Amino acid sequence: MILGDLQTIREELSIRDIWEARKRIVSIVNKTPLIQSFVLSEKAGRPVYLKLENVHDIGAFKVRGAANKILSLSEDEKKKGVATFSTGNHGMAVAYVAKSLGINAVVCISNRVPEAKLESLRRLNAQIEIYGHSQDDAEEYCYHLAEKKGLTIIPPFDDPHIIAGQGTIGLEIVEDVPHVTDVIVPLSGGGLLSGIGLALKSIDPNIRVIGVSAEHAPVMYESLKARKAVKIEERDTLADSLLGGIGMDNQYTLQMVGQYTDDILLISEEEIAYSMAFMMDKHHMIIEGAAATGVAAVLENKLPRHDGAIVIVISGHNVDLSVLFQLIQRYNDLSH
Repeated sequence: MILGDLQTIREELSIRDIWEARKRIVSIVNKTPLIQSFVLSEKAGRPVYLKLENVHDIGAFKVRGAANKILSLSEDEKKKGVATFSTGNHGMAVAYVAKSLGINAVVCISNRVPEAKLESLRRLNAQIEIYGHSQDDAEEYCYHLAEKKGLTIIPPFDDPHIIAGQGTIGLEIVEDVPHVTDVIVPLSGGGLLSGIGLALKSIDPNIRVIGVSAEHAPVMYESLKARKAVKIEERDTLADSLLGGIGMDNQYTLQMVGQYTDDILLISEEEIAYSMAFMMDKHHMIIEGAAATGVAAVLENKLPRHDGAIVIVISGHNVDLSVLFQLIQRYNDLSH
């Protein structure tokens, strides 16, 4: 355990909440496939599996947490509408679930959100508010707007229902690979890792949970080092889904990541780029930069050498085509 006493969190959030989330979201969220990657298994010298969260309708895992949170709201809250702030994928998840349930949704984003994600938000009929240069800016504006209009905030990560919804991935991993020993999880605000970590460690404390962050977006890594939430300046990264702060009044994920993470690996932009192109070449699969961080951890031999199955959470596939074209060219140049 990296940070202090988690008794309060244990009382508020447990494996029972994840099972309840699984039952709650079944009408909106389908179980995702888990496949073995033989090329990555050969590279690692042990079985490597891919948990394909990129196959959701919105192309990202975020739909799980959003569905669990929105479905838990009262009828009055649903009638008034919801609002959120996002680097893209969570906004799409909230818009998708809200549209499915006939609820009005406002999504606040910064001007850093890529065009591909902006276009997806438009298709989901969300009211889009673009404000500031970071997720922290968008968050501040979102809370102002929600208070003014009586909307319910759907947080992107630091919320028990969001964490429990993401934790359903952990249940599915153990069902499909009961002999798993290492699970690699993209890490930013920590909702995904907190939920998966809670699920896995509740089932078997010996399962290793490894967070992977972009070198250009290491806010959780730096916060754990400082033993408190910190702010860092956002830098451009291929893993744009990992941008954003963890909230200076973080209530859950900072401590939960400290509790459930065995290691955090930082991935360079070059490693992310190569891994995205590698997945297109070897698996004919488009994945976004955040998802590629886990693949890079295996390709770059960043994991300890021991036996046991590895599962990489492929968190999403939302990326601009213009970025993909550049990556393919660079990959071809490196491969020849």
